[in-house]
Amino acid sequence: MKRVLIAEDDRSILDVVKIILEGEGYLIESTDNEGRFFRKIENNRPDLVLLDIRLNGHDGGKIAKKLKNKEGTKMIPVVLMSANHEIKLIADSSNADGFLVKPFNIEELIDVVKKYTN
Repeated sequence: MKRVLIAEDDRSILDVVKIILEGEGYLIESTDNEGRFFRKIENNRPDLVLLDIRLNGHDGGKIAKKLKNKEGTKMIPVVLMSANHEIKLIADSSNADGFLVKPFNIEELIDVVKKYTN
């Protein structure tokens, strides 16, 4: 079973994404905190990270860059999520593997997750 870590501080978005992906057979972990994010990465290496661009006041782009620059975690795919119109630029500059523009629909979410977990 593929493991997805969702780092999202909007509870309603987190709940919906979690329900959708669990329905597709993914094992979901979540956090809304940068410190717990890195602990979860180290304790249960996910197959994919879905990362909000603004995580409780922290810069998701910088978090992604930190993850992608570490030897032990650089191979974990990271998809940034945001309504920010510059999300593609932010994803590119942070070395993220992809991005999802909020609001996204169910098919977009599933397609992106399958792309990076297959």
